[in-house]
Amino acid sequence: MHEGFWHVLHVIANHEKRVAQHLAVRSIEHFLPLYTERSHWTDRSVQLERPLFMGYVFIRFSPQERLSVISTPGVLRLLGDSDSQRVSPEELSRIRECLASGYSLRPHPRIPIGTQVRIRSGVFEGVIGIVTELRQQCKVIIELAAVQQCFSLEVGIDEVEVVSRINPQLPKAPLPTCFVQA
Repeated sequence: MHEGFWHVLHVIANHEKRVAQHLAVRSIEHFLPLYTERSHWTDRSVQLERPLFMGYVFIRFSPQERLSVISTPGVLRLLGDSDSQRVSPEELSRIRECLASGYSLRPHPRIPIGTQVRIRSGVFEGVIGIVTELRQQCKVIIELAAVQQCFSLEVGIDEVEVVSRINPQLPKAPLPTCFVQA
């Protein structure tokens, strides 16, 4: 349909699918990446499709369709006044390819290097450390106060909770755009 960068629609949380349906009826090119998640209810377990980026739908449109886009029910605003708020076709193509190939993409909290975190489970539950690396695991530095020495611990990103934001003494490293779990 349209070539070039994708715009981002900020939509009401939990209305992403409804907005996508409205856009489809209006014949506006859109992309709503979804992942499946098993949810356990009291009486049964079900597979749910949830948006990978909660509160956002990606669209491409012509200038003549702008009014139709922003007047879509559930749309809060159109992002994209600057290039940093637009998404390249290559980025969305990679996400689309991963989902089609069966990769398990999941939403992920953005935890920058230098963030103070608390370990939520395991032997070190409750211990506070600082994130120094993000790879397949999250590398956290923990200090043993009695001897004033530190050690590193690698834990899953889902096993930490943010205590306080970035420590300015640590260098900032670029974060990956999406995290893939096989």
